[in-house]
Amino acid sequence: MTEQLKLSNQLCFPLYACAKEIVRAYTPLLEPLGLTYTQYIAMMVMWEHKSITVKEMGQLLYLDSGTLTPMLKKMEKAGWLKRRRCSEDERLVILSITEAGERLQEQAAEVPLKMQSCVKLSSEDAMQLYCLLHELMNTLNMK
Repeated sequence: MTEQLKLSNQLCFPLYACAKEIVRAYTPLLEPLGLTYTQYIAMMVMWEHKSITVKEMGQLLYLDSGTLTPMLKKMEKAGWLKRRRCSEDERLVILSITEAGERLQEQAAEVPLKMQSCVKLSSEDAMQLYCLLHELMNTLNMK
């Protein structure tokens, strides 16, 4: 077996395994709010931007419209956001946060603090990892 095909030599594997475990750790924190992890990060975008196009949200979250559209429909049905076609360009769908979506932010406010207790990294190591991951995203031309 060649060295490059050993699982222990793959950068992608620990990234994959950590991402999976992080999402698993979020699940019990998000379930009481009625959110999946992907809905949670979409709501983070909504809390920050208040109104945004589906295309812009997809760019921020690295998700395509095929993934976003069904999720956004569920979120609209839950009452957290509204979707409408742009009057100037009907190809664009604009998302706007609702009052219920704003209230959800108050309920989710402690989720990041609870997650910090699950991730046993010093603040310096966490910041270094954050920077390295963003550097990796940039080198992969993800954004």
